[in-house]
Amino acid sequence: MSCLARHKVDIPALPDFNAARYMGSWYEIARLNHPFEKGLERVSACYTLRPDGKITVVNRGFAPDPGRWKEAKAIAVQTPVKNFLKVYFVPLFGGRYRVAYVDDDYTLAVVSGGNLRYLWLMARSAHPTPVQIESMLDVARRLGYDTSKLIYPAQE
Repeated sequence: MSCLARHKVDIPALPDFNAARYMGSWYEIARLNHPFEKGLERVSACYTLRPDGKITVVNRGFAPDPGRWKEAKAIAVQTPVKNFLKVYFVPLFGGRYRVAYVDDDYTLAVVSGGNLRYLWLMARSAHPTPVQIESMLDVARRLGYDTSKLIYPAQE
């Protein structure tokens, strides 16, 4: 078995996923640490549907040292599997963005990068309830993630 195959996460298709309802602002409640968000707090993502059907993505976070905001812009393209997006932060490199779970009200989401190295718990509120957080953690665990490795960036 190859290294990549061992780390792959099988994300189910969500046939009723509604990209228009997913648009708007989301707060990052927890994530697996990775270099491009290292040390960032108050992390959020905003998704805007464009007239051409693509999605503008703006990720934003505060870096306490040096005390300034960092922002990354991307374009996302929906794939034939509605909850799978290809996100392009640079024109030729598309990252996987798999919405593994979204609640009925589109207020909570669990997002995978398609492997065990990338996971985000997202919410419309900066401070979801413990019950809401536990429901997202349960989804992540069922997908095979070690949730003890998650970090919870400050939202204040």
